[in-house]
Amino acid sequence: MALIAATMLAACGGHYRPVTDTPVRIGPPYTVRGTTYVPAAEPSYDMLGYASWYGSESGNRVTNGEKFRPGWITGAHTTLPLPTYVEVTSLTSGKRILVRLNDRGPFSSRTRIIDLSRGAAELLGMRERGRGPVRVCVAQPSERDRAALRKGKTAAELAPLPPSVLAALRERFVRGVGPL
Repeated sequence: MALIAATMLAACGGHYRPVTDTPVRIGPPYTVRGTTYVPAAEPSYDMLGYASWYGSESGNRVTNGEKFRPGWITGAHTTLPLPTYVEVTSLTSGKRILVRLNDRGPFSSRTRIIDLSRGAAELLGMRERGRGPVRVCVAQPSERDRAALRKGKTAAELAPLPPSVLAALRERFVRGVGPL
């Protein structure tokens, strides 16, 4: 009976890890294109840089073993634990969203700090441009928001940043990363 159940699960895509928040995986150091990344918990992570998005890998397995679903609100980061929830703010529009990290990347540039799923890029309004300036900081969303993101839904809408805060972040971005 157990063999039949295992066979049925395998036929239904049981080779993917279920979408869950446990265990949180940090992982060992790894090297991509000559750069070594050292995953670590960083509860105070708060960075400015560029976000890009990816979506053609639909159905592939992401780093934490889950199935990649481009319409979900997920992202990839080089070193934060998987999963981690982050708040991503578009420095272009001031729009803020919660994103669940479940993959590793981006690996093409030091100024790109997060890769977003197509769904996350659409929510931020950056899908057409392909990339955009963002602020990424670790978040501790409510269990309701975590549950929504684990099911592929959006979390509760976050208020846009006040114009004065957004202006200060844009100024910091230009000084530290480069022109918008």
